[in-house]
Amino acid sequence: MSDAVNRALSAYSTVDLESAVNSASPVQLILLLYDGAISALATAKGHMQEMQFAEKGRLISKATGIIEGLRAVLDFQRGGDIAKSLNDLYEYMKHRLSVANLKNDPEGVAEVMRLLNELRGAWVILEDGDRLRAAAEMSKLTQGQGPREPLSLRA
Repeated sequence: MSDAVNRALSAYSTVDLESAVNSASPVQLILLLYDGAISALATAKGHMQEMQFAEKGRLISKATGIIEGLRAVLDFQRGGDIAKSLNDLYEYMKHRLSVANLKNDPEGVAEVMRLLNELRGAWVILEDGDRLRAAAEMSKLTQGQGPREPLSLRA
């Protein structure tokens, strides 16, 4: 592909991502972060196998930054033991990626990808539950309501 086509595709991807972020719920934002980390690690693993170490390192750093961002926004007051467990797991992932990066260990990268995918699955279930609750609320609000009388401004 030409440079112009690559730039156009990159610009389109950026606009598409910005649109997704701007219209996303908090859970959808978390899912986007997981997707970004998983995608970066999958690509990093490929670069590792192709011995493109600079690009591998850049992508592992990107994923590590995303994981640190996820860790930094944990709410320990409301999240309790779950937040503490996630904090510990995120710290483990960051350490595992650091070692995998230094040793060019694709299995370490794959392990973190598996962990991120499992966590992502839990957030998907949470998002689906939110949608079901919202639909149930809407159903309650509209249930049993027939056609409404038009509003009248007459006294």
